[in-house]
Amino acid sequence: MAEQVRAKAASTVSLGEVVQILERLYPLSYAEDWDHPGLIVGSADWPVSKVFCAVDPTLDVVEEAIASGAQLLICHHPLFFRSVHEVGGFGFRGGIVTRLIESRCGLWVGHTNADAAVRGVAQAAADLMGILDQRPLKEVGLDPNDWSIRDGSTKHESVGLGRVGRLPATMRLEDFARRVAGLLPRTQLGVQVAGEPDARMQTVALLPGSGDSMFDEVRASGVDVYVTSDLRHHPATDAYQQAVYEARLRRREDAGGTARPLLINTPHAAIESLWFTYAAKDIQQAVHEATGACLDLQVIDRSTDPWTFSIQ
Repeated sequence: MAEQVRAKAASTVSLGEVVQILERLYPLSYAEDWDHPGLIVGSADWPVSKVFCAVDPTLDVVEEAIASGAQLLICHHPLFFRSVHEVGGFGFRGGIVTRLIESRCGLWVGHTNADAAVRGVAQAAADLMGILDQRPLKEVGLDPNDWSIRDGSTKHESVGLGRVGRLPATMRLEDFARRVAGLLPRTQLGVQVAGEPDARMQTVALLPGSGDSMFDEVRASGVDVYVTSDLRHHPATDAYQQAVYEARLRRREDAGGTARPLLINTPHAAIESLWFTYAAKDIQQAVHEATGACLDLQVIDRSTDPWTFSIQ
């Protein structure tokens, strides 16, 4: 089902105008080299008054958006991760493109550019978790067209992938993991934790989405716990076993301490859905500020996690 962000009577703006605003909120220059976000389907002159947001452009999400009269679907995950040579109706991607074009509904994707941006995916999740003194786990250069610095007086926050910061006070690992889980939509996989439940922790590294490629940056940050998704067996085992080994060496030297970093593994789409706690209102406000138009904007809150049941 879709959760509506209330606005005054909806008015119309062109798809091209909305895209220009989106790409100032979430500049494409912040995207990783392998990533290709932006406008995937649609013509700049198509009218837009109703917008749907969702993490993934799945078949069900697209059909719900079209059935509700949306003229633009804003998603976090790309429809195309790799180059393609056809968008025919024999595959689901081609079917989605066809349905969107037939319905004159655009598709815009904010992926790693939205991960890195001010009030993007990482900051939204970090703020909800109560993380203070934030900085990016991996910084990227500031885009001069970034909406956050438009008036020259806005205090700029560093942009980049992930966030590193601290909680207001130390916590038990289990208590923090339950806080994280409580923020997320329910999925069949739930949240997994590596570490003793009573381990004390305060500093946090966070990377919504697949994060086992950034263990080096996490270790270098010296944090107590790493929150991310899609941790594979071998990288996660190696990282945690190294942390346990180093903790034992410290204890032999009478230095004390427990394994660092502890690990919290979250469902991928669930943690990234936290972006829309900021994005929905930010997009609506930016379009109104730039054009005077009031968009009818709704967030599809259905889980797009692929797993439908689990067996323990």
